[in-house]
Amino acid sequence: MDLRAALLAVLLSSTCLTSSPVWAVALIPAPMLATSLRGDIDVRQYLVSEKLDGVRARWDGRRLLTRNGDPILVPAWFTAGWPATPLDGELWLGRGRFQQISDLVRAVRPDTTAWRTVRFMAFDLPADPAPFAQRATRLQALVAATAAPHLHAIAQSPVDSRAALDARLRSVLKSGGEGLMLHHMQARYQGGRSDALLKYKPVADAEARVIGYRPGRGKYAGLVGAVLVEDDAGRRFALGSGLSDADRRHPPPVGTRITYRYNGVTAHGTPRFARYLRVRADAPDSRP
Repeated sequence: MDLRAALLAVLLSSTCLTSSPVWAVALIPAPMLATSLRGDIDVRQYLVSEKLDGVRARWDGRRLLTRNGDPILVPAWFTAGWPATPLDGELWLGRGRFQQISDLVRAVRPDTTAWRTVRFMAFDLPADPAPFAQRATRLQALVAATAAPHLHAIAQSPVDSRAALDARLRSVLKSGGEGLMLHHMQARYQGGRSDALLKYKPVADAEARVIGYRPGRGKYAGLVGAVLVEDDAGRRFALGSGLSDADRRHPPPVGTRITYRYNGVTAHGTPRFARYLRVRADAPDSRP
């Protein structure tokens, strides 16, 4: 075991979860990012939870941060009594309320009244070296012991077949949810994109960077007709579908990271039926 792993083991053993020192923050790995579920997997090796349509956030033991590590301005009472243990999770208002929580997170000043109904839904312990099944158990115990009103742990449960997984997805979608997340029970927390963390949704989504605009025509004359983007693989394409009139009047600035949805890829490898979804929640909002 190397020095870093040994330090983590000492800091985050099951006997010291509520008293990790603040300097443990420096050892938190980068966020673990999900890949889309494709093909057949043995679902019995995973724990499943609902995919919440919120804003990804991290508690470093002292403050809330975006996925990029930028501070999130919240009222002091929101995180009062939270443990010194680092947490990974979602800031959530409820199903179908992404835009509202996104606006709150990106606000220059925290809206004290609006934050009263926000919950931080924790789903992982990023500095804990144990496999996910153990981390999930420890997380539930930690949140229960903390008993902070705005801190919750996302329920994780096994499924015994792909049919059961699909039935659960249908139930979540019928209730207005977005999809499911699958965590491999034996996976260690590791920063970056991981096949041990899967998202299961009816449509796929991805991110790209705005590089320009295409002028609108007809009823969109004088507005933006499409946003030109480049994804992480260097592929360039236009997103016209999904833009609201407000987006066309004030499009996301060049350089902004945005999220788009699509249905598979074309023979040339570009996203099929790609449509604009939103500015990524932790991207700075520089629009007027």
